[in-house]
Amino acid sequence: MPSRLAPAKVNLTLHVTGRQPDGYHLLDSLVVFAAVGDIVTFVPGAHAGLRITGPLATGVPQGPENLIARAARLIEAPAAAFILDKRLPASAGMGGGSSDAAAALHLLAECRGLPLPTRAALMGLGADLPVCMAAPAPCRMRGRGEWVEPLAPLPQLGLLIVNPGVPLSTAAVFSALKIRDNSPMPDVLPDWSDADDFCAWLADMRNDLEPPARRLLPVIDELLKAIANQPGCRLARMTGSGATCFGIFSDRNALRRAAETMHAPGRFVAATETLNGDVQLTRATT
Repeated sequence: MPSRLAPAKVNLTLHVTGRQPDGYHLLDSLVVFAAVGDIVTFVPGAHAGLRITGPLATGVPQGPENLIARAARLIEAPAAAFILDKRLPASAGMGGGSSDAAAALHLLAECRGLPLPTRAALMGLGADLPVCMAAPAPCRMRGRGEWVEPLAPLPQLGLLIVNPGVPLSTAAVFSALKIRDNSPMPDVLPDWSDADDFCAWLADMRNDLEPPARRLLPVIDELLKAIANQPGCRLARMTGSGATCFGIFSDRNALRRAAETMHAPGRFVAATETLNGDVQLTRATT
């Protein structure tokens, strides 16, 4: 049965640059995908449905409201059957549901010869759908999420991904945002020579949702400090609207040791790396 990795989305930067009259926020974000994620499997010839397995399956909706089922209906494939091996925590700021839906759409397009949905249709499922459709390529995402620009391969980064095991409402984080017209990234992104050059540039960028998320959920503040204090960590930041945080490492041994140190009951911890087109799986612990 054909399967596809639905990789974790990591916002290396996330600048909130405005708010539309309808309440939607405008973003400018540098997005990469990690070599860890859920696994979506298409089941040919099976009755329509979605079966969810995996270490983090508890609480994930299996009915028509699941984004995989909704995505299948976008291209008139209501009879599609899938298995979702859930390995990423839900409501974690890693685009898990959107990445699952994107993987399902790619599988349907490949296996049944169906056309992919339009950008407008994808936006109806969520702002992360267009960028997740471009995975695993690094991208720049702008507007409400509808403008996605694939980038050339970036320097390879080791990533320590840590979620505290506490969900955080995206709506609540945006509501707590005090300044909504922040500066975007530069119009033209630099040509980074190596990981050192890239990380130095990233340090001058931001995730504008990090301060309100830290106020709403103080454990994020504690988590970021703990990651930053790990030997070999070059940058610690929150991804998306939280509560997942990440650290960038250049040394694999330091990354492995940091993952061992950060492991704690209830946490999701993954020692992984960024993808530039090659998909591979790494171990995650919960």
